[in-house]
Amino acid sequence: MIHDRKTGEQSEVELFVAVLGASNYTYVEATRSQQLADFVGSTIRAFEYFGAVPQICVPDQLRSAVSRPGRFDPEINHTYAEMATHYGTVVIPARPGKPRDKAKVEVGVQIAQRWILARLRNRVFFSLEELNAAIAELLEELNTRPFRKLDGCRRSQFLAIDRPAMRALPARRYEFAQWKKATANIDYHVDFDWRLYSVPHTLAKQEVMVRATASVVEIFHRGRRVSSHARNYGARGTPMTDPAHRPKSHRDYGQWPPSRIVEWSASIGPAVQEVVVQILATRPHPEMGYRSCLALFRDAKVFGAVRTDAACRRALAIGSPTRKSVVAILQAGLDKVALEPEQQELPVIEHENVRGGDYYNTGRDDHTEEERR
Repeated sequence: MIHDRKTGEQSEVELFVAVLGASNYTYVEATRSQQLADFVGSTIRAFEYFGAVPQICVPDQLRSAVSRPGRFDPEINHTYAEMATHYGTVVIPARPGKPRDKAKVEVGVQIAQRWILARLRNRVFFSLEELNAAIAELLEELNTRPFRKLDGCRRSQFLAIDRPAMRALPARRYEFAQWKKATANIDYHVDFDWRLYSVPHTLAKQEVMVRATASVVEIFHRGRRVSSHARNYGARGTPMTDPAHRPKSHRDYGQWPPSRIVEWSASIGPAVQEVVVQILATRPHPEMGYRSCLALFRDAKVFGAVRTDAACRRALAIGSPTRKSVVAILQAGLDKVALEPEQQELPVIEHENVRGGDYYNTGRDDHTEEERR
């Protein structure tokens, strides 16, 4: 458990254990979860602790290692497989329900619980780093503890047997990358982590693969990289557009020129058309407004053309011609409320009994009692 210093709240953490096959040389660390980023990070730190890479890794069939479990042909998680390729190792997951496939680490978990966790059970830790520092001290004792029936210890056996058979660490550490399937929209942008990244406009409506690290977003089509952008951490919905990806002219938009969007909106209603025109006009490039316009067309199917046009009319009247405003009006039912007529300027009435503004701005009360009455 990790304890919060201020609130005393406890949060449970996971135990990651890796054991080498011949020497039983063991690596143990606490990690936040079994999620992909944590699992890959723990695996990398295990390689770095060993100072080398085994030729084969045998993990459980947890989702962070195996995307689609199977007894004979499991599908390896794309990120985990990329990490393994980077380090030159092969992933062969243990069969479901077959602990014998990874008997070494099954025993290693029991030993870690007895020789490490049991000795830490009465200590309080306030951070993951503090817990792992304590685990590292006891891990050294475990790996240098003499065997009872064999000569040497885990470390000496590792240096004599396992280490010579392992691969060297690569010069560069693997940078964690997320992989995701996506489809390029008609605006030739791909949505990843609520931000938009452009691809060549010819790939509009095509399926692509997105690879994202902390610094770069790369997009692949049929195994070939077609786009690369710096990772965008700005406001949600902000685009990263390569000018080279844009069409040379509107005729190159194919079947989706801005004029078609406007014509389509006119079939719903004149107010919808005006909102669409203003949405496209407020974008640096018209096609960047396609998503909002298409979403507005879908709203018209849900709420009906009449209500959507009335909502757009109200949005224009209040000076907020955006799809978000239109949806808010529809959800609140304000499209069913008649618009108030514009206030007209009242005529000036001149009459001997009507006092002007100066009468009330004298700053003193010098009127007679009869005038007050």
